[in-house]
Amino acid sequence: MVEWTRLLVKSCVLWWHAFMEGIFAIYKPTGITSHDVIHRLRLATHVQRIGHAGTLDPGARGVLVVAIGRTYTKQLTSLILKDKEYLVDATFGAYSSTDDSEGEKTTIPIHSVPSRDEVFRAMQTFNGELYLRPPIFSAIKIRGQRAYSIARKGKTVELPKRKSIIYLIELLDYSWPYLKFRVVTGSGVYVRSIVRALGEILKTGAYVHGLERTRVGSFTKAHAIELDVFIRNIEEA
Repeated sequence: MVEWTRLLVKSCVLWWHAFMEGIFAIYKPTGITSHDVIHRLRLATHVQRIGHAGTLDPGARGVLVVAIGRTYTKQLTSLILKDKEYLVDATFGAYSSTDDSEGEKTTIPIHSVPSRDEVFRAMQTFNGELYLRPPIFSAIKIRGQRAYSIARKGKTVELPKRKSIIYLIELLDYSWPYLKFRVVTGSGVYVRSIVRALGEILKTGAYVHGLERTRVGSFTKAHAIELDVFIRNIEEA
């Protein structure tokens, strides 16, 4: 009887894990890291082998593709390489130490406010293949240390420009000093780098104050499940 019960419990655990395994589009809220999402999913599913395809900053929200289970985490490499789509809110008139609203701002004197046409033309220079410098507050490793860890200590961080591909960049709204645009990028492109570089071209400074990822490959916002809802469904299953 004891042996039968043990086998039944084991089979139920295996069934539960198999049921939970797969690739899912989770909608990450602002205020938490991508690793926080993984941690919460591990606690809810009791599955340790969980990963994601493409980090979202704590201040960003949107589609985070998550793989649960060994079979599916093996597919993450190909998913990471998929194109990604974002809706971006940017602010002109200053640079930020983190290239977003969380950093220390350096105001730039503006002698002439750029027109909508000037902003549009500047944005079009980002279409195609180009080289952009990653933000110093990023997870890129420098001699074994994350760049953001070095930057937080007040030390100088020098990151080389890296090849980036932008498939589409579309101006949606502009009213000085605010800009809203849509961008579709290749793998490994930092949206904060695009906005900083745009500020350099226009000589106005610029940083991201809102970012939403709406698509990763074929995984879209429309099919993404909010993190709390996903976890609640697991707990109620």
